[in-house]
Amino acid sequence: MSRKSERLVNLTIALLATKRYLTKNEIFKSIEGYEGSDESKERMFERDKDDLRSLGIEIEVGGFDPLFNDEAGYRIKPETYRLDLGELSGTDIALLSLAAQAWNGQALNEAAHSAIVKLKSIGIDSDVDSIPTLAPRMAWSTTELTSVLEAIASRKVITFDYFSVQLEKVTRRIQPYAVASRGGYWYFTGFDIDKEDLRTFRFDRVAHEIIIANKPDSYEIPEGFDLLTNFDGDVTTSVAILDVRKDKCFALRKNAHRIEDAGEWDRIWLDYSDTNSFVDLILWHMDDVIVIEPKALQENVVQRLKDLVATHE
Repeated sequence: MSRKSERLVNLTIALLATKRYLTKNEIFKSIEGYEGSDESKERMFERDKDDLRSLGIEIEVGGFDPLFNDEAGYRIKPETYRLDLGELSGTDIALLSLAAQAWNGQALNEAAHSAIVKLKSIGIDSDVDSIPTLAPRMAWSTTELTSVLEAIASRKVITFDYFSVQLEKVTRRIQPYAVASRGGYWYFTGFDIDKEDLRTFRFDRVAHEIIIANKPDSYEIPEGFDLLTNFDGDVTTSVAILDVRKDKCFALRKNAHRIEDAGEWDRIWLDYSDTNSFVDLILWHMDDVIVIEPKALQENVVQRLKDLVATHE
């Protein structure tokens, strides 16, 4: 990510997270990248505002007190930070979700967190949970994802070592068709050249680097192919019952297949397969979620919290 792109991402996060208007001076102090003379910073900020607006991001300008002619401030309202994507298929949504999670690994890097911390240090409260595109990071490297997407785009065969359910490592040659998420895991699917059949693979079971063949346009993806309707991956799911605070925990709510009003909280039912990654997701929402069932999941969360406390004692 270039320095300018990183600065734009961090500016967007700061303006989304703030609970009040930020002045230019506060922005320059809290976001890395605004350097040089006052005039230089002003020019950079004006260009950054134009760039964000050209992307359809609405920056609201206002003051701290409408009765006084004080210094102008800036913010982005979360409710205006939306994209009109029109009609989307299940595959489109899966790919957009994947891209959002991959982006999150860069967007919420050390510099972005630093901007939020600096705002807090000068007395400005931030509400990170209000940022609509926030999502937990992937548990695996996105290098494999990049390779598979590149191969799909150029219609190139890929070769890789893969661990089966029995943990046997086998070399596979695949004509990749699509990627998607299901049951807490990310998968890619394609035609297995050696087995002469369609196969689906979990990204976290790829043993080594994915090798992309040199020859492009070496195969065709069947018209209208949808990984989710041609899925043959191995997923065993369990049902979790959670209480989540009102207007919080979007990453959990979006996967719920049942939601009931419970006063200050909502009770949700959702499926999960990978306990460790699911516990990570629960802990990421801190005290905005309470595990009701199953008991084993509740105990896992409690033990992880105890381990965390012990580590920092």
